[in-house]
Amino acid sequence: MKQPLGLRILAYAFAIFGSIFFLYPYWWMLLGAFRPTEAILTNPLALWPESFDFSAFREIATVGGIPIWRYIVNSVLITTLSTVASVLITMTGAYAITRRPDLRAFKVLRSGFLLTMMYPYMLLVIPVYIVMFKLGLLGTYTGIILFLALGPVQFFLFEQFFRSIPGEVIEASIVDGANEWQVLFFVVLPMAMPVVATVTIITFLLNWAQWFPVLVISRQPGTYTLPVALLNMTGELGVNFQGIMALSIITTIPVTIVFLIAQRRVMQGMSDGAVKG
Repeated sequence: MKQPLGLRILAYAFAIFGSIFFLYPYWWMLLGAFRPTEAILTNPLALWPESFDFSAFREIATVGGIPIWRYIVNSVLITTLSTVASVLITMTGAYAITRRPDLRAFKVLRSGFLLTMMYPYMLLVIPVYIVMFKLGLLGTYTGIILFLALGPVQFFLFEQFFRSIPGEVIEASIVDGANEWQVLFFVVLPMAMPVVATVTIITFLLNWAQWFPVLVISRQPGTYTLPVALLNMTGELGVNFQGIMALSIITTIPVTIVFLIAQRRVMQGMSDGAVKG
């Protein structure tokens, strides 16, 4: 049934107002990168800069004695590799648990995996630090990547989708002579590509923004990412809002572009991975 014109206008007006309300902080951040600190403090709600000052971008060429390009390379490297590892680990783990849900060890593993969704990284700092120390991975890229590769949300999405696949499809492939790896990569994976794309995008967005695991596992600034550099800059420069906003732009623009391009895919994949299960 078609809704009344007045109700639709009201709904659109509310949506536009809500969008402006949530976009204003990001716009304020963009303006802050080009406004002197004095102007930000005296007129913080200005909708346009008095003048465009690019000095902040020169100031952040080096943060904490490390060139900004090093933080950018670390962010791209760690986020990309941890995303790939996370997709492979959670996908294969979810498939194994879906195929053999009767195994007691798998039941315990599944419960433990999903239980971590309730706990923030702050509560995992001590056990993670001890494990990484025992494995000799403190201060290494490998330790950071492995820790970021563990994703309970990603595991949940894969598991729910795999449960929706008819068992007859898998059994027919096994009868034809395919092993479990062949079934996963040549039968199940093509059907799960929407969820794989969604999990990849979500993992990339989450891991790009992570700073606490990187800060805990790293032993030197040379392995820091952009979010950690932003945290250090806050402590180093104090109230230099212009420099902080400039680095915030560099940190957030990549993930903003990725989300704007892939938001439809994320919503579709979340539906495929949750509703069908």
